[in-house]
Amino acid sequence: MASTQRDAPAQSATADREIVITRVINAPRELVFDAFTAVRHLAQWWGPEGFTTTTRAFEFHVGEAWDFVMHGPDGTDYQEWITWTEITTPTRIAMLHGESINDPNAFESTLTFAADGAATLIEMRTVFPSNELRDEAVEKYHAIEGGQQTLGNLAAYVAETAQAGTKS
Repeated sequence: MASTQRDAPAQSATADREIVITRVINAPRELVFDAFTAVRHLAQWWGPEGFTTTTRAFEFHVGEAWDFVMHGPDGTDYQEWITWTEITTPTRIAMLHGESINDPNAFESTLTFAADGAATLIEMRTVFPSNELRDEAVEKYHAIEGGQQTLGNLAAYVAETAQAGTKS
């Protein structure tokens, strides 16, 4: 008979293939969620520090896509493609993210937005097709630091937006 440890935390079946990044953002959930809904917002904060983004196409609806290029601070361009697979305003966004529409190495990301008083707890959970692809993203592309920086850029952007809104 197999035994189980009652007090051990449950581990996700995808734990070896995922990256989970969380951050509390000092802005209302609706404002944080809204920062994902239009290119005019995304262009202001998307990506790690030093990166800029050029959008080729953008439709924020389930089944539609965001086709864009991230420009690294060293001049390297990274072709990116996101297809929105779920949008539940203002609590959840799920997407498939790769280099192109049919990228076999595309990964799934789910963002959840939980109200935390006047702030928002955002969780970004990314699941890769294999743990090798996850490890490559962490080691070669610094995915954890990049994700933390991206959420930091989001936090700064919505704080600035909230402050500008109170001055209007």
